[in-house]
Amino acid sequence: MNGDDIIHVDPGPGALTQMRNIRYDLTRTDSVIISHAHPDHYADAESVIEGCAFGGWKKRGHIYGSVTVLKGQDELGPCISGYHQRIARDCTVLVPGDVVEIEGIKTEICRSLHSDPTNIGFRFHTPDGIVSYVSDTEYTPEIADQYIGSRVLILPVTAPDGMRIKGHLCTDQAISFIERVRPEVALFIHLGIVMIRTGPEQQAEKTEKATGVTTIALRDRTVMDVGEDIVFHEALVYEGEWIPDSSP
Repeated sequence: MNGDDIIHVDPGPGALTQMRNIRYDLTRTDSVIISHAHPDHYADAESVIEGCAFGGWKKRGHIYGSVTVLKGQDELGPCISGYHQRIARDCTVLVPGDVVEIEGIKTEICRSLHSDPTNIGFRFHTPDGIVSYVSDTEYTPEIADQYIGSRVLILPVTAPDGMRIKGHLCTDQAISFIERVRPEVALFIHLGIVMIRTGPEQQAEKTEKATGVTTIALRDRTVMDVGEDIVFHEALVYEGEWIPDSSP
């Protein structure tokens, strides 16, 4: 969120349910960004796009995505239908090296090392520093170097300790990544089942001890406010029926 502008990044499975739980009205969304064509990053994207466009009644919202997301390549994608691309105000295919402005935020597009070869990461130049979302990748010094200067580093750390999974990060690789970037805060997301069973908080603590960088394993509905300080709190959850008060 940048002022009144709202950007939704990688709405995967469960995103719609969580937004309903916190009573977030999808018509407030201005842009949707999808890093690559794997369902854990796009499963709820078309529903988010429909909400953004008032169910298709209003041509609204901007979709940004990698090549596989919007055009398809080899056996991957496109994962956003032609219909959903047409009801948006605009669609932009992003590749590493691009620099675009998304809802007033300068955004640099970074490369990754993943099974979707077009997968991309992002450096968002907010008024309060660079917030980087790495997306799925293996670790190499060159991949990490793209994010030097980040104040907040959002890392998908799928597996604990040294349990390496092709195309993803484990805790030991995250430590190397963070040591190279030296952000103010590092955040673990995309936690796999073994990571959850092992204890993501303990893995984050291990990382913080090794790097000296504040490291937090995020849970669903965590809210981060980036200003002079970086503050975390949990979004309020509501029960009962709710119908958003919005119309095209």
